Amino acid sequence: MSNDTPTDKEDGVTRYVYVNGAYRRYDEAQIHAEDRGFQFADAVYEVCEIHDHAIVDEDRHLARLERSLGELGIAMPMRQKAFQAVLQETVRRNRVANGIVYLQVSRGAGPRNFYFDGVETPPTVVCLARSQSRRGMEAGAAKGIAVKSMPDMRWGRCDIKTVMLLPASLAKESARAEGAQEAWFLDAEGNVREGGSSNAWIITPDDKLVTPPATNAILRGITRTTLIDLLEREGLTLEERPFTIEEAQNAREAFITSASNLVMPVVSVDGRPIGNGHPGSLTERLRAAFHEVAQKRQLA
Repeated sequence: MSNDTPTDKEDGVTRYVYVNGAYRRYDEAQIHAEDRGFQFADAVYEVCEIHDHAIVDEDRHLARLERSLGELGIAMPMRQKAFQAVLQETVRRNRVANGIVYLQVSRGAGPRNFYFDGVETPPTVVCLARSQSRRGMEAGAAKGIAVKSMPDMRWGRCDIKTVMLLPASLAKESARAEGAQEAWFLDAEGNVREGGSSNAWIITPDDKLVTPPATNAILRGITRTTLIDLLEREGLTLEERPFTIEEAQNAREAFITSASNLVMPVVSVDGRPIGNGHPGSLTERLRAAFHEVAQKRQLA
C-alpha cells in the first residue's frame, strides 16, 4: 500500500501539509521567516470537523474564512472549489476518518514592516489534518468539563477568526492550572462572552437555551450556527442575550460548542457544580443529534 493511500487508522499523526500549492511531508513543510502570520498574527484560520470520512459544515467554514479575509483586506488566494479540493486532499493524504482539518491564510511575506505595502508574496496558504479518537471524545463528553471565568483581555474584533490567540492561550493555561478545561471571558459588566476556543451556552430552569449574541465581541461559531438549526428543528426556545456567571451556576445545564468539541457539557463553573454536577440530558440529546443537521461532504 502506498504512503498516501487512505486507511481507517487513527494515530493522530500528521503526514502531509499543504503549503502554497504543494503537499509536503510534515517535517519538510516550511513558510517564509518573514511571513506576516508569524510576525504580526496577520492571518486567519478555520478548523473543520471530520466525521466518519466527511468534512462537516465545510461551506459555512469557507464562507467565514472569506469574510475574515475581507475584514483584513486580504484577497482570497483561490476560489472556494479550490479550497475544497485542498481540504479533501489534505484529509485523504493524512488518512483521517475522524478528527480535524486546519486551514490558515496569511497576508504573505516581505521585509518586516507594519504597513501592508511591504508584502512581496501572494497570501500564504497552509492546510493540515489530524486524527482524533472518537472513543476519547465521547468519553470526555460523558464526563463533562469544568470552566473558569476571567476578564476578557482580547481586542475588539473577536468576530474575525485571526491567529492572534495569545490571550486565549494564556486564559486556557490559567484555567487548566485550576483544574478547568476551558476559560469563559467576561465583559466589564460581568457577562459571559465566550470561551477561549468555544461559544458558551446555558439551559435555564424553564428549558430556554441561552447564548451571547454574535457581536464583534465574540466569534460567530459555525458549530453554534448549526446547533441553532438543530434547536429550530427540535422546537426549542433560543435566547441570544448576555448571561452572568451567577446565572450559569444556577442554570439547569451548561455547555460549549466548537468544531473540535461539538456540544460539550459543562459540569462546573468557577468550582460550583451545574445542576447535579453531571452532563445534562438535553445537552446529551443535542450532542447526539448534531450531525443529523450538519452539512457533511464525503471525502472523494
